[in-house]
Amino acid sequence: MNTTNEKMPSDQSKMPNGEPLASGPSGIDIGTANIVVAQKTGKREITRVQLNAFYTLPYSRMTELALLNEGGMFVKANGKIHALGYQAENFANIVGGIVKRPIAGGILNAKEEDTTFIIQALLNKLIADAPVKNTKICFNIPGSPIDDTVSVFYHEAIIKKYLEQKGYQAEPVNEGLAVVLSELAVSSSNQPYTGIGISLGGGMCNVCFAYLAVPVVTYSIRKGGDYIDAMAAEAVGETPGKVRIIKETQLNLTKTPVGKIETGLHIYYEQLFGILVKSLQTQLGSTDRIPLLRKGVPIVLSGGVAMSPGAKEKFKLALDTVRLPIVISDIILAKQPLHATARGALKNISSVKSGK
Repeated sequence: MNTTNEKMPSDQSKMPNGEPLASGPSGIDIGTANIVVAQKTGKREITRVQLNAFYTLPYSRMTELALLNEGGMFVKANGKIHALGYQAENFANIVGGIVKRPIAGGILNAKEEDTTFIIQALLNKLIADAPVKNTKICFNIPGSPIDDTVSVFYHEAIIKKYLEQKGYQAEPVNEGLAVVLSELAVSSSNQPYTGIGISLGGGMCNVCFAYLAVPVVTYSIRKGGDYIDAMAAEAVGETPGKVRIIKETQLNLTKTPVGKIETGLHIYYEQLFGILVKSLQTQLGSTDRIPLLRKGVPIVLSGGVAMSPGAKEKFKLALDTVRLPIVISDIILAKQPLHATARGALKNISSVKSGK
């Protein structure tokens, strides 16, 4: 793709809202629905979230000027303007249509022609070039799916290569393990970084059982929030977009559903969690690598799907229907479910440095 006429914001060291781009050691969560960047500045940890989406329009000088005036995120190439992130959603709401995603089902979207270009453009708006060559940066990778033959290797290689081109020493970390690193420094098992981390994302559910920060079992299923939206929408004759809005603004899984959309969402949350807990039973039960544990271990839930009120309670009901080869001491909701993976990726940098 010819990108020589790409137009960047006037200050390339800042985001459209005026915040500086991440330029030091950082943790990145490149998810189906969002990109989250966590960075430590002194004693402060800064986290930024951007919608992982784009909306393509024919090139128009007026559109370009309007985007520049608004400070909107966009790139232009080959006679097109790609509005990026939340700006893409704004266009979709005003002009009509739906946003596209460079990530689908947790990995680079093979059905979109401009996938690699778009994901690099989005990352370029969030992460500056490394201030010093080989500055550490850590990004999430999904576990191998147990319900699909797709490989995650190409996805990992593309992200790693791009970050290295920006001058970073890029290290991948399993997404479920990142959740453990973020949330289980202190564990109810009295053993740090020991438990099951589950990232309930838009395109995947990623799972890791870790013992003392060492991943013992890792895998994913290629179903997540998008699956819930799509299946509920099909069942009740609505669009996935409308269903997603209801899910994000009105749904409370602890309450009796009101109307057909909420009913559909309840049903497919239950189905997804049923599939997930059965996968836990199968994957944990089929390995001889489970260590001898003195106490039960916690499960920590993170990701956008976990943010719906009552998701933890709905998951617990599903978990009660299966028997696992380890005792579960508690089910925990991540302190900031959308940030947990990126924060765990950032923490992984410190672990690598210290040899832990």
